[in-house]
Amino acid sequence: MATFRKLLSCNIRSICSRRYASTTSAKITTHYTVVPRETDPRWKGVSMERFADETDVVIVGGGPAGLSAACRLKQLANEHGKDIRVCLLEKSAELGRHILSGACMEPRALNELFPDWKERGAPLTNPVTDDKFAILTETGRIPFPILPGFPMHNVGNYVVRLGHFVEWLGKQAEELGVELYPGYGASEVLYHDDGSVKGIATNDVGIHKDGSPKETFERGMEFHAKVTLFSEGCRGHLSKQLIQKFKLDENCEPQTYGLGFKELWEIDPTKHHPGRVEHTVGWPLDKNTYGGTFVYHVGSKEQPLVAIGLVLGLDYKNPHLNPFREFQRFKHHPSIEPVLRGATRVGYGARALNEGGFQSIPKLTFPGGCLVGASAGFMNVAKIKGTHSAMKSAMLAAESIFEGLTDEKMVNLKTINPDSYDEKLRNSWVWSELKKTRNIRPSFNTSLGFYGGMMYTGTVWWVLQGHEPWTFKHHANRVRDHDQLIEASKCKPIEYPKPDGKISFDLLSSVALSGTNHDHDQPPHLTLKDDSVPVAKNLAIYDGPEERFCPAGVYEFIDTDQGKRLQINAQNCIHCKTCDIKCPSANINWVTPQGGEGPAYDGM
Repeated sequence: MATFRKLLSCNIRSICSRRYASTTSAKITTHYTVVPRETDPRWKGVSMERFADETDVVIVGGGPAGLSAACRLKQLANEHGKDIRVCLLEKSAELGRHILSGACMEPRALNELFPDWKERGAPLTNPVTDDKFAILTETGRIPFPILPGFPMHNVGNYVVRLGHFVEWLGKQAEELGVELYPGYGASEVLYHDDGSVKGIATNDVGIHKDGSPKETFERGMEFHAKVTLFSEGCRGHLSKQLIQKFKLDENCEPQTYGLGFKELWEIDPTKHHPGRVEHTVGWPLDKNTYGGTFVYHVGSKEQPLVAIGLVLGLDYKNPHLNPFREFQRFKHHPSIEPVLRGATRVGYGARALNEGGFQSIPKLTFPGGCLVGASAGFMNVAKIKGTHSAMKSAMLAAESIFEGLTDEKMVNLKTINPDSYDEKLRNSWVWSELKKTRNIRPSFNTSLGFYGGMMYTGTVWWVLQGHEPWTFKHHANRVRDHDQLIEASKCKPIEYPKPDGKISFDLLSSVALSGTNHDHDQPPHLTLKDDSVPVAKNLAIYDGPEERFCPAGVYEFIDTDQGKRLQINAQNCIHCKTCDIKCPSANINWVTPQGGEGPAYDGM
């Protein structure tokens, strides 16, 4: 009987797959990274020549890591009287506009990079004054003390609007002589004949949505360098290609990820406590879904703000789960809603973040370049912080690059390998800090789930002070986040309350607050390896989880005369990279759109 049921189940899935597959004749993916232009007659006679610029160092990504590397390189060059040209490319129109983080920032790396940062006017003006942690039930709150030495102890840190900090860091880089190019999306890695990295190329512009050239078509530009440093943030488009090409992750655990939501609210001044930091775990998530929430009081008396958010592990199993709606219902908790009642929501955004930690750090260097910051996965999940470690990793990479560029033996080489970067990092506080907290995230991956993780964390940090003689693996057999979903028929659907428009909101009105904008008439940068898979597999087996895990409403299954079809609303994309991580068939490949597009966050 059991065998019959199993056979029947397989046949039903097969029939469903064939039924759905027959409705997917429409073409979805038209991007030139997937559809070759060489065989397209519409491109015949169009010039493909690119202008190339020669420089010493190219940095891809203008976040905390990329800018820290740029600043450190020019500091060293200026101190030693060396003429080193450093060019930094950032895909957002302005520095800081694609940055989203909590953010409670540890100033350790900043103290090393700019000891006089206060005199320089760095926007760190809200020191942590009140540090709270609690476990939530649906209607209650159980407070827990945070003792000095615990990973989440935040006294000495600052509540910041990270986008504004990045904007300030960009000004420091410019004063040091770094060439900054915001609005330029690096879309391709260039290689020498020997396989070493030659530099990058920016994206082509002036292409119709159907993949044909416009009259305004312009080829991207090439930047050639002796060293190319990749600091694209979590799940970087080019970084993931380099990890695969050079097998940088063959000796580490697979990277795991979380999805972080954030809203910025202007609240009643009488409810505002500048410098207060609150973290919670538990409700609304079940014991087997890793995650937590935060409420940070930032701003001033003139502009009393709270940053409120939820971070949810992307290794969740139920395809019916909707991360955005989990966040919206969290805000109705009896201990949270009173803070927001009568307040005004002024910002919304979301971003994927690395959660693999110490066990998932790949090899960092390769011929002609290196990975830094979140591109390599330096977030400390136990602290819920990564800015300080991202900055420090980039500063160490810069020191290694400077050594190579000024070594007389390497002056005439076309590429420099920053080999000492790995060793510098292993001897730094970044390495020891991540190693010390290496088992906290994996401890939640047991049958006890959340409860096991809490017991483990409390016991180890109380008894052993984090000094453990063993290392846990994240997942057996290198299971990645996209392989974690269970068939929808085997999971319980989740009923979510409707948003009230005062505390909780719908998705599209939320995306509107992100300032996201893309030219509608360009090939969607959310590309599919196989256009038939979304309906034939993702919808048929997993009930179309793309519609739920995307925090911007990009993916939508619509009814047509031919049946169901996936529609990609690429103009909504807030560049979070969740789809690139969580698609159960690993069928979505996020590539960079035209430079200067995407979200326009203001101090998120």
